[in-house]
Amino acid sequence: MSLIREEAAHERRNWIRLTSRCNNMCVFCLDTLAHNGTEGEEAEIKARIIEGRRRGDTRLILSGGEPTIHPHFVKFVRYGRLAGYRRIQTVTNGRMFSYPEFLDRALSAGLQEITFSVHGHNARVHDALVGVKGAFDEEVRAIELALADGRPIVNMDVCLNKGNVKRLPELLDRFIALGVREFDLLHLIPFGSAWEEKHRDSLMYDIDEAMPYIQAALKRSEEPDLHIWFNRFPPPYLEGYEHLIQDPHKLHDEARGRFEEYELWLTRGVPLSCREPARCDRCYLQPFCDALDDTLTRLDGADFDALRVRPGDASWPAGVVEEGAPAWVVAGDVTEALSIVSRVAERPLILQLDDYSALDAAVMGRIVRAVAATPAQAETLLALEADFEVTVRLDQTMAAWLQANYPDGHLRLALALPSHDRASDSERQDPDLQEFFSAYTAQVPVEGVPTCITGRATRPRLRVLDVTMLRTEAPDPQAPTPGDTGGRTSILKALSDLSIGDPAKDRALRGELSKLGALNPLRQAAVPDLFGYADHYIRDRYQTKSHRCRTCRFDAECEGLHINYVRAHGYVAMQPVTA
Repeated sequence: MSLIREEAAHERRNWIRLTSRCNNMCVFCLDTLAHNGTEGEEAEIKARIIEGRRRGDTRLILSGGEPTIHPHFVKFVRYGRLAGYRRIQTVTNGRMFSYPEFLDRALSAGLQEITFSVHGHNARVHDALVGVKGAFDEEVRAIELALADGRPIVNMDVCLNKGNVKRLPELLDRFIALGVREFDLLHLIPFGSAWEEKHRDSLMYDIDEAMPYIQAALKRSEEPDLHIWFNRFPPPYLEGYEHLIQDPHKLHDEARGRFEEYELWLTRGVPLSCREPARCDRCYLQPFCDALDDTLTRLDGADFDALRVRPGDASWPAGVVEEGAPAWVVAGDVTEALSIVSRVAERPLILQLDDYSALDAAVMGRIVRAVAATPAQAETLLALEADFEVTVRLDQTMAAWLQANYPDGHLRLALALPSHDRASDSERQDPDLQEFFSAYTAQVPVEGVPTCITGRATRPRLRVLDVTMLRTEAPDPQAPTPGDTGGRTSILKALSDLSIGDPAKDRALRGELSKLGALNPLRQAAVPDLFGYADHYIRDRYQTKSHRCRTCRFDAECEGLHINYVRAHGYVAMQPVTA
């Protein structure tokens, strides 16, 4: 696991769109609807640069449209340096950097990293995809100048599509020979121009058919000092190279990029316009959206197995979880837990504490489950004269303790494989599941581990409503909102400002958007916060399975393993049960 790459994925980034226009006309452009020919005002962008530093962002990323055609691009780089960002980066088609004087001014102002978007191995392919003759030659010249200068980090984005994927090995060869050592390969997803009927068939490719060329790129990633990353790729296609699966926290960027559309879904029940099978089947975000759909349905029906709450959590709407469902209390100690217990009426309790000493007698009778993170906690809880379940979080230490002390299990014992925020944590803490369950045959309930590994039926995990997923105030679609609009444009206005470049389609789009505001009232049920939901999804719902699992008799009911377990240990533990 690359710790450097992981730290970069978790770095606090301030993405700022400088322009909503571009000097290329890419046939696969995902941002078509955002290109309305405008550019950000200097004062507003300066304020957003400063605002990002105040909230703790350390990387400033200037994007567009095409950021370098903003007349104040160099000035914004300088603002970023003066504001104290650790890294200032731009994502660009690179054509402006073919002018040596412009490149030098940007680098001297403080630009430290340039991500060039290149989409072909030669001018014929690249220029056809970006819609501008001569663009390839300008970009190659810019890359050569940036590499020769030596000051910036130089890397490349490649949007893989039917027009270039079979020439991927040649593209890598050409730019590696120039001196580029880092590539982000982006799987094309069905948005913007890429999904327009006139482009769709010539751009959308079959990953299975393209695998020989993708495998060639995967093989090259093994070379020393060469970094090839895969973004938006369905994880099962990277089996054998699971460490290259995109960090799950990148989902925050994906959600932020479509913030206004998600807001309409969350607040007014207007599903994403792209929610149709033909598109979802090609989209990296399908599991994220499916789980969000399920969450909204469960909110409407108060259909959750438990309500998770912590000290300091804001109040939640009444009736979001059925009265008999447990409250999952996460706290430091019993005193903190009691401050929460008083807020959850007479609900049964699931306790997850750092310190279980001095459990209150009145609380004991309401506990149905307690979560133990250490052998000492588990021993304390199992020793109590009680009938609640003790669920131990299965890590290397706990696995050894169970084998030594409870080889035959315990009537109150259950096991759960925890998820981890980072793959490096998973790599360091997870036990060898195949080795453990081949030796530990005690018939105790197990959660989070597939049946093919445990050799017994796996208990379904609870569907939990985490209070951090919910908004503390009712949403107002006319109020300023955060996201790519800079926190200064209402949801409906932001959407009504979008343009697809065709006047007739623009008018139709704006007409439909105006109806959304009039015909879809605010949701009456509790409303999730998009980024709170994303955190919950990454922690509790982001599971994955191997393509091989499709032949397993337990495939329909199996969730697989958490994405960070797979990124750390691979899919190899999952072996389909066919007998």
